[in-house]
Amino acid sequence: MVSTTERYADVAERLAEAERGNAEQIRKSAELILGVIRADALVFTAGAGHSLAAVAETFYRAGGLACVYPVYHPELLPLHGAQHSTKTERRSGLAEEVLAERAPGPDDLLVVFSTSGVNPYPVELAAGARARGASVIAVSSAASVAAAPKRAATTLIEEASIVLDSHVRPGDSSYPPEAPRTAPLSTVINAFLWNLVLAEVVDLGAAQGVDIPLWRSSNVDGGDEANAALLAKYGARVPALR
Repeated sequence: MVSTTERYADVAERLAEAERGNAEQIRKSAELILGVIRADALVFTAGAGHSLAAVAETFYRAGGLACVYPVYHPELLPLHGAQHSTKTERRSGLAEEVLAERAPGPDDLLVVFSTSGVNPYPVELAAGARARGASVIAVSSAASVAAAPKRAATTLIEEASIVLDSHVRPGDSSYPPEAPRTAPLSTVINAFLWNLVLAEVVDLGAAQGVDIPLWRSSNVDGGDEANAALLAKYGARVPALR
């Protein structure tokens, strides 16, 4: 049986690998986001299934970016029907339906979280956003994409402007190492990569004199007041903030 210390070391190494392998892509992603902030535009974030956990991490979160528009369709959430959510993600055409309601434009950015990156919804979402002039960041796993059965004309990685590679093993599970069947890591690594990007955005903003709109916890002094100004700025453009 693996010890807690050994398991922690393994996860820590996976996080370090993700950071090392994406250093340049993290910088480029932060530059894109800084451009969005300068243009007073929006960062759209999207995913399906358990990748929606990463979307929740980007939205209305203490310390998170305020100019985020979460792209969401209830049929993609397993809590609303697990098997149906899988079928929905594989349905071609849903992405266009979602984009028809509100799509990113040339000044905006779309970030798509999808570890396997092969189902029609994330792939077509990225393609649709790029067709509208928006840049696309894919948070995916090259190894998982290569191993997954192709269900769309291309893959998320092929449609993206920038790829943040989570290096998650095919199937997501990480334990036991010799034959993984539990302890999935995509949620942890996706959140870590997003936080690395946010930290880089803050550093770039400080160096260039750009104020970064960040939420504060509503449970600290001054939090509600600071957030009220951000709600006034973005509430009309991001319906989920209402």
